[in-house]
Amino acid sequence: MKNYEDNPKSIKYHVKKYLIKNKDRINGKIIVDIPAGNGVTSKILKDLGATPVAFDLFPEYFTYKDINCSRANVLDRIPMEDKAADFVICQEGIEHFTDQFKSLKEFNRVLKINGNLIITTPNYSNLRARLSYFLSESERFNSIMPPNEIDSIWMNNQESSSEIYFGHVFLIGIQKLRVLAKLAGFKIKHIQFTRLKTTSLFIFIFTYPFVFLSNLFTYIKNVNKNKGYDRSYQKNIYKEIFLLSINPKILLDGHLFVEFEKIIDYDKVMNEIKGVHKDFGTTT
Repeated sequence: MKNYEDNPKSIKYHVKKYLIKNKDRINGKIIVDIPAGNGVTSKILKDLGATPVAFDLFPEYFTYKDINCSRANVLDRIPMEDKAADFVICQEGIEHFTDQFKSLKEFNRVLKINGNLIITTPNYSNLRARLSYFLSESERFNSIMPPNEIDSIWMNNQESSSEIYFGHVFLIGIQKLRVLAKLAGFKIKHIQFTRLKTTSLFIFIFTYPFVFLSNLFTYIKNVNKNKGYDRSYQKNIYKEIFLLSINPKILLDGHLFVEFEKIIDYDKVMNEIKGVHKDFGTTT
């Protein structure tokens, strides 16, 4: 496992560095690690003075005997009380979840107000990924086939769990991740850069002016529309989206590594959201 946590090409290496950098914040905290996988991150958390609570759909692969890993499906229910955790770490997990919004709401449920959620996932917003999707609707063109029933079923053991562990069928970019997290009661607190993708850098050199101008035009066009919200509120949201769209770190990074902060219970979010379409039964 040292091959992962000490290898700069592995996301576990960057997660370890981030946790060590923030050890004062996590010392003494209750931290949910889901999916816990082989247990590398749970061990790091324990070594840094945190109390890791590990869950996985297949805990049989968890290797650390002095840390308990329980079976849990985030889409059913994490077996914890409401607002019991200070942090949740979802490392390379959300791209496997069939219902990402539901998983984010469940993370919100177990977190305290102002608790933190760390999500890492392959970066579907970098320029290489966008080109790959354009060419073949694949995660990596000329290397991996598009999602399919041969390569995209990573684990299926009906004796252990009735759930299928999908591969990268549900890859998600920064914009969709942001809005689903916002609707689940979170805001972006920090985006951590991991490592440069050289293919994205090559594409960036030739395309960034077009990326910038296209997103700027879309921002200006939409920010001046009256959509029934306070103008400053609407402008702030669209500005956040625009800045994410043109952020070179996101366009070049191999992974998305985002720390969110819980700002509200998820069941209260809907009271503040308005639909853009007319209510049922409303006549024009």
